[in-house]
Amino acid sequence: MSLYAVDKLIAEARRLAADYRRATGKTLPISQEIAISDAIRLLGLSPAPAGAVGYDALRDDGGRQPLHVQVKGRVIFDTQKGGQRIGQLALERDWDLTVLVLLDDDYEPFEIYQADRDVLEEALHDKAENRKGQLSVSKFQNIGRLLWTRAQGRHVG
Repeated sequence: MSLYAVDKLIAEARRLAADYRRATGKTLPISQEIAISDAIRLLGLSPAPAGAVGYDALRDDGGRQPLHVQVKGRVIFDTQKGGQRIGQLALERDWDLTVLVLLDDDYEPFEIYQADRDVLEEALHDKAENRKGQLSVSKFQNIGRLLWTRAQGRHVG
């Protein structure tokens, strides 16, 4: 299947997920796949090979081995509501960094953050934050680095 066909399918999945939520008040469990697709497209990552465990994409850092990127996605339906959490960070798996793709209620990305594994491990050792390897979205934003915004595109630094 071509990249163009996958992009068309993801666009349709976005539309269906948003329409379904508006019609039923329930969410379809598809935001993770949309987030992975967005991270790959917007950050210039490569998809992980089929069967890869613990990471979703690869990033060439100019070294010998590409970095293993774990992608997390979170749909923010109400920006005034706090306490949203990202999915579990599997510390027993092989990954180097995590990117968090924040999606709006139309399942469109509006911000992407990155945090290195060592920073995330340190944050997870804080008993107040650690709930089965999970962090709040706001904590990830505070310890991570903003990579991309809808308004400005890719950020450098």
